[in-house]
Amino acid sequence: MANSGASTSLLPKRRSLLSWLLQPDFKAVVFAFRTTMAACLALGVALWMELDSPAWAAMTVWSVAQLTRGESLSKARWRIVGTLIGSTAGIGLHALVPQAPWLFFPLLAIWVGVCSGLATFVSNFRAYALVLAGYTCAIVATDAAPDGNHVFMIAVSRGSYIILGVICETLVAFVFSPNQILLAHRALKQTLQSALIVATTTLASILRRGTAAENMARQQFGTMLRIADRIEFAEIEMGPHGHEGDHARAALAAISVLLARGFGIASQLHLFARHHSDYQTVADEVLNFLDAFPKVISDESLLPDLLSELQHLRDICRQYAAPHRLTPTHLVSHPSELTSDEVARMKAENTTETTVPELDERVLFVSLGELLGDLERAILEYYASTHLIRGDHFHFQRQTHRDSRLALNNGVRASMAVILTALIYEVTAWTEGFHFIGIASLCVGLYATQENPVLGTLNFLRGVVTGYVVAFFLVFLFMPIVKVYEPLILILSCAMMIGGLAKAHAATAAWGAAYSLLMPSMLGLSNHHVMNEMQFFNGNMATVLAAALAVIIFRTILPFSAASERFRLRKGMLRELRHLAQPGRLPSINAWVAHGMDRFSCILRHAGNTPPQIIEAFIRGTLATLTLGLNIIRLRTLMDREYLPESARRPIALVLHYIEFPTRRYAQAAQAATMAIRRLREMDTPSHDIITRLEITRAITYLMIIAHILRTNRNFLDPTKPFTGEELSTPSPADKPAPGKIQAAQQPG
Repeated sequence: MANSGASTSLLPKRRSLLSWLLQPDFKAVVFAFRTTMAACLALGVALWMELDSPAWAAMTVWSVAQLTRGESLSKARWRIVGTLIGSTAGIGLHALVPQAPWLFFPLLAIWVGVCSGLATFVSNFRAYALVLAGYTCAIVATDAAPDGNHVFMIAVSRGSYIILGVICETLVAFVFSPNQILLAHRALKQTLQSALIVATTTLASILRRGTAAENMARQQFGTMLRIADRIEFAEIEMGPHGHEGDHARAALAAISVLLARGFGIASQLHLFARHHSDYQTVADEVLNFLDAFPKVISDESLLPDLLSELQHLRDICRQYAAPHRLTPTHLVSHPSELTSDEVARMKAENTTETTVPELDERVLFVSLGELLGDLERAILEYYASTHLIRGDHFHFQRQTHRDSRLALNNGVRASMAVILTALIYEVTAWTEGFHFIGIASLCVGLYATQENPVLGTLNFLRGVVTGYVVAFFLVFLFMPIVKVYEPLILILSCAMMIGGLAKAHAATAAWGAAYSLLMPSMLGLSNHHVMNEMQFFNGNMATVLAAALAVIIFRTILPFSAASERFRLRKGMLRELRHLAQPGRLPSINAWVAHGMDRFSCILRHAGNTPPQIIEAFIRGTLATLTLGLNIIRLRTLMDREYLPESARRPIALVLHYIEFPTRRYAQAAQAATMAIRRLREMDTPSHDIITRLEITRAITYLMIIAHILRTNRNFLDPTKPFTGEELSTPSPADKPAPGKIQAAQQPG
């Protein structure tokens, strides 16, 4: 028995379902306490001003309150913007169609749908402002529907609630956030430092040919996505500042490109199994640099030496990447053009021409040098993001992927919510019908921009039902005995603290947000009366049914399917990949990488109950496609520089043509890339100048990665059928370069 008890005590303890309430984190307690204080303050001011719906002020506090100050400030700003737009739209709607319900409801549905659709094209709380403009218009317009003459006053009242709630939340949060600017700068610096350290650690693993290197790199892309949002909110916390946020976004983009380039060099190391002594010597120096990087980057005084050493390593890579001739310049270009006596004399004098290094090794040096160039760019942007630069006008905007199909789905669902609730109202003549329409617009709008809104609306419904139960006890047991403000606040504080703790806990955040948002409105708070039984059941039933209707709409109208979404995302990515090869305007590397990261994020969010091996295969295919597009852009940049001879341009142009107009599995493109590599190898002779040969080496570098990815991702690159996560095919021995053939190709024909 003793042994059994001892073994049991060593097992990890499972946290109970109510651990967020019984054993909350300190940060959660602080968040719940400060937000409860702000909500009570806003409610007290609204009651003192005798506003007609004082609960909306407290609801605004819970709506804008977030765990970090940057998030709260951003959401507060965009909530005011969305409220002003929505209130103006509500006034305009009444002015356009007075006394015309069958025009009023369709126009309202169109407005809500357009706002929800446009919200899909923007990120963070800018999307929240657009959906807020949609459902604010619905709330203002439906509240004023019984008497349109009051629409202006209703719009002004709603704007007053919002501004009051925002001011109260900002003031209380300011008290709880001392040294906000200093902490924001420090957090931004630490965030970028951690991203650089993780990236260099991953690259070191790739250069060591580690088996888990590519898995590490894939995991870091998820980290990059989270850091992108932190940068935006840290920029807001810093207040009036320079362009530190722009430099931070540029640094993050450079790190993302760096990781994508790491996939390319990993594939080259896989193809070149042969040991290259010069490359290995330089790679060992680079590894020593990467291993020491975490200690050096934390000390700003060592940063100049760090950049100097990095520049030295890049110079070495450039030196070895360029073709060298050790013969004097007055000698002929190749030993085959010399007589036997001249060759014998040169051998005796040790002046015969040699190729240092060979072509394959030069390809590796090109990739390594470009890798170090991306790292240098990331470090420079990191330094600029942590120091105020006078006269700096740098601007960097992160490109986001805009999904028109998802926007259309969101708009249709939001419009149908308004149409269905309006139809129910017209058929039943329910006295709370207008409230039903407004809350349904709110519920649908809040989750319209999510790819999988079913899960979100289910949690929202749970929060609404919980709020309904709590409000029942407050209204019928406690509030009838309350006559003044102080005991009312004591009662409400306990209920609000529960919602704040739930909102601060990741597993309960969704229903905690719904509970905190709508529970105050269910209490019917007013200076002059207490809510009666019929008013409570009738009004709050509309709120619960509106949340339930949102779940039904998202389950029945254009329902979400993770497999279908992955198939659609993959088709969109492959379509954009083909556009990269089109002649004309050169595509942006930053835009392509940003779009790839967005799709990567979507795949992770769509995972759900999908088997892990399928998700892993999709992630692997997505990042391979990202690397493929990156090298297509570099190949096109090479073509635009006009250093390549026409005989080298033709095979490259053929590869780009087959990528733009591919067969189902890019078989022709892969074959054309292999033939182009062979042709360019034959052209790497001393008959061309050094610049031309260096450009040819770069072209071979990019083509090798393209050919390798096209062959090892055939199933993922087939847009005609769903990808079910098959193992990626491995390249055949014929795909790998043969050293003997390479040396033969370097001999003059």
